[in-house]
Amino acid sequence: MELGLVREIGSKALLAGGGALLLYWTFTAVKLILSARGINPLIKQFFTQVAAGRIDAAYLLTTKTYRQHVNRQQFIRFLAGLRLNKYRNLKSGRPRIQEGNVILTVKLKAENNDELPLDFTFTKVEDDWRIARINRVNA
Repeated sequence: MELGLVREIGSKALLAGGGALLLYWTFTAVKLILSARGINPLIKQFFTQVAAGRIDAAYLLTTKTYRQHVNRQQFIRFLAGLRLNKYRNLKSGRPRIQEGNVILTVKLKAENNDELPLDFTFTKVEDDWRIARINRVNA
């Protein structure tokens, strides 16, 4: 009889733990989705500005801290080094939250199946998202 009681309590504890884990995962997923609203339009705006040759407008989509560490000439050299004109499509990955920032890996794809993964770090400045960092991902 005691073995049956232990099994019953163990299975209930396992179900409760699984339920709590599922609830936590759902809460975290909803929080991430709600907090990341506005990032995809910002990425689109950034690449639209770059493609149109409005580098200054793209540069202004970054945070003040970014602009203090990366001057306009460095930003232009970074973009030139990426050779963005050969890429036609972009695919964004799953956003990650780290220290209050949202990090999103964006993969640019060329017609010859070359990929250029870039990590964008976004931070909220007042009510708007801004680009805090852009890093080339080493594959």
